[in-house]
Amino acid sequence: MSKFLVQNLSNLVAYVPGEQPKKNEFIKLNTNENPYPPPGVDILSDVAINLNLYNDPNCTKLTNVFGKYYNLAEDEVIFGNGSDEILAFCYMAFCEKEIAFPNISYGFYSVYSELFGLAGQKIPLTSDFRINKEDYFNLGKTIIIANPNAPTGIVLSLEDIEDILKHNQNNIVIIDEAYADFGEVTCKKLINQYDNIVVVGTFSKSRNLAGARLGYAIANRDLIEDIKLIKNSFNPYNVNALTQALGVVSIEQDEYFKECVDKIVTERKRFISFLDELDFHTLPSSANFVFTKHNTMSGAELAQKLREHKILVRYFDKIGEYVRITIGTTSQMDYVRQKFIKIIKADV
Repeated sequence: MSKFLVQNLSNLVAYVPGEQPKKNEFIKLNTNENPYPPPGVDILSDVAINLNLYNDPNCTKLTNVFGKYYNLAEDEVIFGNGSDEILAFCYMAFCEKEIAFPNISYGFYSVYSELFGLAGQKIPLTSDFRINKEDYFNLGKTIIIANPNAPTGIVLSLEDIEDILKHNQNNIVIIDEAYADFGEVTCKKLINQYDNIVVVGTFSKSRNLAGARLGYAIANRDLIEDIKLIKNSFNPYNVNALTQALGVVSIEQDEYFKECVDKIVTERKRFISFLDELDFHTLPSSANFVFTKHNTMSGAELAQKLREHKILVRYFDKIGEYVRITIGTTSQMDYVRQKFIKIIKADV
């Protein structure tokens, strides 16, 4: 780093994204992307004609379509360049000194805490990797919880989240629902019952648009105005025209969205059953990935052997021997199962 970097950032440890190999070099199950292509790519040529003009800073059409789909008012949602940007806006808007989050969760929570000069309270999970709601009662600070959590995939019930909201009425609770569409729990309806909740979501996972970068926040209009103040003070044109157009199509093509989600959920259940037969311990998942470990083989060894078979998974060396495996297409997972059998049987 240079001598000009601000001193209080000299020890900042940046978020490390999952490996991005060359296209088709690996079966890529390490970054929780949706394996199916997005709808509406054919409309991009029409939108491109107007790329000499600034995009709509209010995402008007996308907001209208999204609001109708989820029964939201136009002033109850705001869009961003991926949910990471939305999270950054929330940190700036609602975190003055401190923020609390699980000690095992999405890595950006810690990074943003350091970047924005906040004291980050990392609350331990239980021995079985669950969030204990009572640990979040009356903390007196902003709270952020991924639900389902990542990398575990375990979901917190709606009732537990409501208890956390009730016990933190003077502080914002951010619920990061990046993977919620792959399960059965969403907090979207709670914005009409509680004035201290912000629900953050993304089009990257269930809506097949990781490369387009589109995220959102849902909350009551006062909180959305707060986030909008930050957005317009940072980058008013934060969601480009092509991404807005693809977002609209992804909402309008509802059947395709549901079909892709159903395929992933079905394949997830099938893969967990397969892992059980091979003596793996897998956490219950409500996401598009599984978090699993073998009873004899280390996570590092498993990840390396899978890599030798051109399969990428994510190994977290600070979380026991678990690996996180994104659910791919049926054909991809059939190949993965074949290689798992070869690897595990050879090790027996």
